[in-house]
Amino acid sequence: MALTKEQKQNIVKDLKESIDKQKSMVFVSIQGLKAAELLELRNKLKELNCKISVAKKTLMDIAFKESKIEIDTSKLEGQVALVFGFKDEVLPAKTSYEFSKKNENLKILGGFLEDKFREVNEIVTLAKIPSREELLAKVVGSISAPVYGLANVLQGNIRNFVQVLSKIKNN
Repeated sequence: MALTKEQKQNIVKDLKESIDKQKSMVFVSIQGLKAAELLELRNKLKELNCKISVAKKTLMDIAFKESKIEIDTSKLEGQVALVFGFKDEVLPAKTSYEFSKKNENLKILGGFLEDKFREVNEIVTLAKIPSREELLAKVVGSISAPVYGLANVLQGNIRNFVQVLSKIKNN
């Protein structure tokens, strides 16, 4: 069923609003993805303050033009959807990548980050980077490891001394 002109204008308006608010965008191909799988991805993204929008490439081109962003969607293959990240630049890429590992029908086509179109390999590399919380946990672990080691060494001397005293007492 063909969309009316008013429906198309609403789609473009919604896309433009999302494009203006986004910190990053990931282009994904949803060709062959079942409705239930797309709903699962949509719900997962909603929890992370992200959003997925499915629209025709021509409508995306209009929205990009209105937002003064130069992206050629004709190079993107398949039925294209946009995954928007509003609070975190990495979450859309990370979530799309993790979802694409479980569902081979979802393919990452590229992304838009820091006012520049990024190729697939850059988006996948970005998705593989640990999250901020994981990196902070690793730093804390690296800093605290020597302290724990020193505490164990100091406790070892005391433990050995107590064992020697208990052996002397028993004899």
